[in-house]
Amino acid sequence: MARRVAHPIEVESMGILRARYDFTRFAPLSRVVAERVCHASADLSFADSLVLDEGALRGGRAALAGGAPIYADARMVAAGVTTREVVVTLADPRVPKRAAAAGVTRSAAAMALAAREAPAGAVWVVGNAPTALFQLLETPPPEPALIVGLPVGFVGAAEAKAALVASGLPCVANVGERGGSAVAVAAVNALLYAA
Repeated sequence: MARRVAHPIEVESMGILRARYDFTRFAPLSRVVAERVCHASADLSFADSLVLDEGALRGGRAALAGGAPIYADARMVAAGVTTREVVVTLADPRVPKRAAAAGVTRSAAAMALAAREAPAGAVWVVGNAPTALFQLLETPPPEPALIVGLPVGFVGAAEAKAALVASGLPCVANVGERGGSAVAVAAVNALLYAA
């Protein structure tokens, strides 16, 4: 794979970012994830809310480098990961019936379906629906390499991320209601771009 070359605007933007916040307190992979998340959100305070584990990030990066599949809760996440194919089961025709039968959201039903059918060692990304993250915790996928749990919202987002962190699964999360597809993608892309 060819080495990524950053556009001059991105280089300038990252320089401004680093001048305004001291990211050197983070371990190497945690730093690149924190920088990318802050860059994607233009919110330096995101760095203080992130829950990062260097070992989990190393495992996620190794899995991605080895070609592990990526599963996401939303097409917005898939659109942002431009260097790899991302599986989004939300469009699977089985999802609406399963959601209705189980009395759950389509996002939750899609994650349950993906978790049942995915191979071990996949990378999971939730940037939109807290219900998708709760579902991953209820019916965990086999041996996830990493779960990027950064859903956004006033209902369940903070609780879903806290539950993810408490689960002991290898993860990236943050404390609070903030999140979203852009920051979830930023975390994944940081690992994909890391040399």
